[in-house]
This record gives sequence, C-alpha cells and structure tokens, in this order.
Amino acid sequence: MTRRFVTLDVFTETPLTGNPLAVVLDAEGLDGAAMQAIAGEFNLSETVFVLPPDDPRHRARLRIFTPKAELPFAGHPTVGTAVLLALTDARAGLADAVAFGLEEGIGTLACVVEAGEGRGQARFRMPVLPDFVGDGPSREALAAALGLEPKSIGFGLHAPSRHRLGQTFLFVPLASSEALTRARLDPAALRRLGEPAALYLYTPDPAGHVRHFQARMFAPHLGVPEDPATGSAAAAFAGVMMQFEPMGEGTHDLVLHQGVAMGRPSEIRVQLAIDAGALHAVEVCGSAVIVMEGSLRV
Repeated sequence: MTRRFVTLDVFTETPLTGNPLAVVLDAEGLDGAAMQAIAGEFNLSETVFVLPPDDPRHRARLRIFTPKAELPFAGHPTVGTAVLLALTDARAGLADAVAFGLEEGIGTLACVVEAGEGRGQARFRMPVLPDFVGDGPSREALAAALGLEPKSIGFGLHAPSRHRLGQTFLFVPLASSEALTRARLDPAALRRLGEPAALYLYTPDPAGHVRHFQARMFAPHLGVPEDPATGSAAAAFAGVMMQFEPMGEGTHDLVLHQGVAMGRPSEIRVQLAIDAGALHAVEVCGSAVIVMEGSLRV
C-alpha cells in the first residue's frame, strides 16, 4: 500500500534549519510495531502518524514515535502537523487561518494556525500543566556526566530539577553559553544519574534579552543523541520558571533558542499565564516549512 508522507522543518522559517519532522498521512491500518519500524527508517527525532480523531469535532489523532519509543506528546510534531493539516485544508478551499484540536496521548491540544505557500505558524495550548517531580542530581554528578566543572552548573536561583509533562525532563542550568557549547555526554557517568530522562541544558541568552535562553537537549535512551528543538521540554520549562524565577500575575513570554551547536538553529516561543500565584496555562508557538513530499510503500 502507498501512504503519503511529508517532511517539515519545525521551529524555524528557513528550510534545512530547525528540527526535521516526518508526517505519515493515510496511517490507518498500521499497528504500533509498524509505526515504530517506519520511525526507525526515517531516523528523525520524531515521526508522526495521522489518524482519524476519536471525537469528530477534532481535526485528527496523532501517534508520535522517536526511533526507539512512542511518546504521549511532543511539541515539534504538534506544530509541524498542525501547519501541514492547515495547508491541506487551505488547498481544499478552507480559510488560511484555522483553529482545531489534535488528539495526543496527554489529551487534546487546542491549535491555532496561520499557514500558506508551504509554511506557517502554529500555537497550541497544553491540556495539562508540568509537574515538579524532584530535585536533580548533585552538581558533581551532573558535571561528570556532561564533561564540565561543578562550578558550571547553576546560575542565579536556578538549580537542577526534574519536571514532567508527557515525559520527564532533567533540567540542568548552566552558568554560561560557553559551558553549554562544551557539554558532552559521558555515557557511563550518565547511567550513574539513575533512571534515564531527557537531559535539557539551558543558560541565559548571552545578549541579555530578558527571559531568552539558549538550550540543548539529549535523549539517547529514546534514540535521540541530540535534539535540535524540543517543544515538550519548552512547555515543561514553564515549571522551571515557576520554581526559580519571581514572576507576577498575568502573561509572561519566553524565547528558547536550541539547535545552534548542531547547525540547526531553532526558536521556540512559550507563554505562561499566572493567576493567583499559580501557573494557569502554557502555550507553545513556532513556525514550520515543508521540505519534502513522497510516498511510503508499506
């Protein structure tokens, strides 16, 4: 059987930068094992399979796979698939600006998309909020796992922490962009940190822009040695900000730059809404552009 697929570069407006994504359309009839094998064939950070929604009021149901595992949610697949489906709707004569729900393992994500001429921008609201699941390992243990000095771990009030949103992320603040660039995983020392988790390194933007950060993300246990852009981690980063940054009532905008060290620069925008001193809502926004279209013969 022939199934359509499209690849997009996500969290960028420029082809051949950002985070590559494969979207398999016409995915009905594929079981989880077949989807996992196809994701391994693409060998990108994530591959999405588009299925009919369980609720007809929604646009589609998504299953998302890394080369090694299925995820209940991921950000760059949500943005890229939302843009692709909006472009598909536009070809069918629907409006260029659309709103719809995408069903994923963590719930239904409300998406607003503006798209045209092979590219677009999507914003989605998280159906759940990040959970704090514990402090991170010691600075010494993290420094050994990253090939850094203990003094490179932490800045301001920020300390290593674990937050969960769909999956668990170990957030590691670094004192400088130079340390971020130098970080290299030591597999043996990484195993000594305990249960595998996606490792998200971040540091304040060296240009001094308020609430702008540079980041890198490693998830070798998921088959992702390094990820050019991680929307799920960006959404979970809202929990980090609530833990370590004094922020008042209302909305607050964050910008996360990722993928620079890989030559795949990406920009992820996050908005937090705080009400009565508590995190009330998290939205993630990014751009995507179509790069390839083809057919799978499986």
